[in-house]
Amino acid sequence: MDILWSEQDIEGWLEGSNSKGERGLVPASYVEMIKNDTATSYNNSTSGDAYQGSRYSNVPSGGSDASYKPNNQVENFPPPPPALSNLSAPAQQHTYQASQGSDDDWDDDWDDSSTVADEPGGVSGRYRDFDANGPSTYSISTSSRGGNAQQAKSSATVSRNLNRFSTFVKSGGEAFVLGEASGFVKDGDKICVTMGQYGPEWQENPYPFSCTIDDPTKQTKFKGMKSYIAYKLTPTHTQNQVSRRYKHFDWLYARLVEKFPVISVPHIPEKQATGRFEEDFISKRRKGLIWWMNHMTSHPVLSKCDVFQHFLSCTDEKAWKQGKRKAEKDEMVGANFFLTISTLAAPLDLQEVESKADGFKVFTKKMDDSVLHVNATLNEFARKQIAGFKKEYQKVGLSFKSLSQAFELDQQTYSVGLNQAIAYTGEAYEAVGDYFAEQPKLDVDPVMDLLALYQGHLANYPDIIHVQKGALTKVKDSQKHVEEGKMEGSQAEGVRDRCNIISFATMAEIQHFHHIRVRDFKAQMQHYLREQIGFFQKITSKLEDALHMYDKA
Repeated sequence: MDILWSEQDIEGWLEGSNSKGERGLVPASYVEMIKNDTATSYNNSTSGDAYQGSRYSNVPSGGSDASYKPNNQVENFPPPPPALSNLSAPAQQHTYQASQGSDDDWDDDWDDSSTVADEPGGVSGRYRDFDANGPSTYSISTSSRGGNAQQAKSSATVSRNLNRFSTFVKSGGEAFVLGEASGFVKDGDKICVTMGQYGPEWQENPYPFSCTIDDPTKQTKFKGMKSYIAYKLTPTHTQNQVSRRYKHFDWLYARLVEKFPVISVPHIPEKQATGRFEEDFISKRRKGLIWWMNHMTSHPVLSKCDVFQHFLSCTDEKAWKQGKRKAEKDEMVGANFFLTISTLAAPLDLQEVESKADGFKVFTKKMDDSVLHVNATLNEFARKQIAGFKKEYQKVGLSFKSLSQAFELDQQTYSVGLNQAIAYTGEAYEAVGDYFAEQPKLDVDPVMDLLALYQGHLANYPDIIHVQKGALTKVKDSQKHVEEGKMEGSQAEGVRDRCNIISFATMAEIQHFHHIRVRDFKAQMQHYLREQIGFFQKITSKLEDALHMYDKA
């Protein structure tokens, strides 16, 4: 049966269709392209249908046809490209899926039901046409496959992971290291890693900015049938205020996680099905979003990416939808993300990289345990202040006031001053109890908000380290294959070079994490201690006032 093949090799896969119009995917290494003067075609003679999921070995039979015969040898297929998720082969799964629920569904005027496949230039039974991309766009390919079967055979000597659901595979790290990534990178998409005082680091954003989140207000639509909270965002670099709902943050987070496999995207506050319009919840969510925004604007890569800038600046409904579709069709995700990274010419010492990655893994595990412990301790401490301490101080205050009332039964003039002083002491202790109840929101809560944000970061890093370790493993495998004569040295060098790119990115992200960690915890601990000092000074002042009452007695 004749099969028509697409000429475009995307992440190691070719799409084919048979005479019945059925479509499917096969590994590109199993197909040999034979061009003639009029067209490029692929012929496949099999005893069955075009694509039934069987594994075949490419055995050229001479002439203009390529015949395929079943081969019992099992070989792992490369992961299908994300753009082909509507075809018969299994699609890549990402670690994050936009959560669905009652909290701000996508059902307002700033959204529509269109899909990527419905848009011009999208993927709907065909590959995108990448012609006429403009002068600022250039093609990059890491493919080690050439135009002949021998090269295809050589590139397959580094085996793919058997677990196709591992983070290394799903992130696109494996496909990139094995040379299966290709795409068109615009100058504006390039991400630079430089060498700083302490190692690789992301190139700083030349135009730093911040963004405030204010005035959460309850709004309605559908004649009051649906309500939601809108937040006012004001970036300093535009000074234009935009209104965003929680679902917009949720959508943005999903896009960022999909796009940046080795960058720790800060987690947004969790959804809540009930109590979404209670004042305490709104205040707590706003504080969480402020911390999230702080980490977004502080990140040299995340702060500059197009989808984040679109989120911060777009006020027009039509432009929002266009930007939303563009972000959802972004091809520089997964394996192709690594094509956008520009590194120094000098490679890193991969043994040192592995040692640092292992050390950071131990560090994050210890930090995660400590964060959980501090969080639990402060939570219990705050609970005692709000309930226990307040109650105990009020009991002491009431006991003093009771004593004062007993003394008032004595009508002697010289005892009036003392009675008043004791009564004031009781009032002072009651006030101190109120101070304890009010204090946690000023010092403990901000620390716990910070810990919650860092718990999200710490949950991200095992996957990031897994991608790095997976790349290093492929380098070791390729070196072993060279020693065994199964792989050419130039191909192993290509694997090493691509691992080096991932290593630069991972080390830069680790360096950034440490910088913001020191910045955040230094500032937050200073704030906590200042608030504690002010708190005890307020208690001291109240008790001193009570003490002075006895001077007048």
